[in-house]
Amino acid sequence: MSAPQPLQIREANAHLAAVHRRAAELEARLDAAERTVSAQAERLARHDQQLRAALEELGRAKDCEIAALQEQLLTSEATVHSLQAALRQRNELIGQLQPRAELLQDICRWRPPVAGLLAALAEAERLGPLPTGDPSHPPPSGPGPGLANSTGDEEDRNHLQPAVFGTTV
Repeated sequence: MSAPQPLQIREANAHLAAVHRRAAELEARLDAAERTVSAQAERLARHDQQLRAALEELGRAKDCEIAALQEQLLTSEATVHSLQAALRQRNELIGQLQPRAELLQDICRWRPPVAGLLAALAEAERLGPLPTGDPSHPPPSGPGPGLANSTGDEEDRNHLQPAVFGTTV
């Protein structure tokens, strides 16, 4: 083997220098990439920590809201039970008052005829009894028994009394 030529040595040295520069350039890019990755990792870790804190805060807020809603539900249920009890009491009172209301309706329905009857009885009382014993004024229905109160018993027929109108009710 023969010794390398000076031209070959220069080319080999130039090639080694180029490889060395390329290696230094790649190492610099690698360092920059590692710094970028490290910075991104730190930012992601901080962001992850912030998200975890926000998630914990949301969890606490959710728990507080659930507790408030449960309290509101209990209050609402108590109100519903109270209103249902009041409704039952009112329904019982309506049931007790219904017969009285029906009686009052009957009284109101019968009031005009009763008032008419009382007015007729008052008019009859004002007119007074028919004179008896005056032959010049016979009763309008002709001769016959006088007006009397009777229950229909034979014994009552023997003791007839003249009718007297009164306003006792």
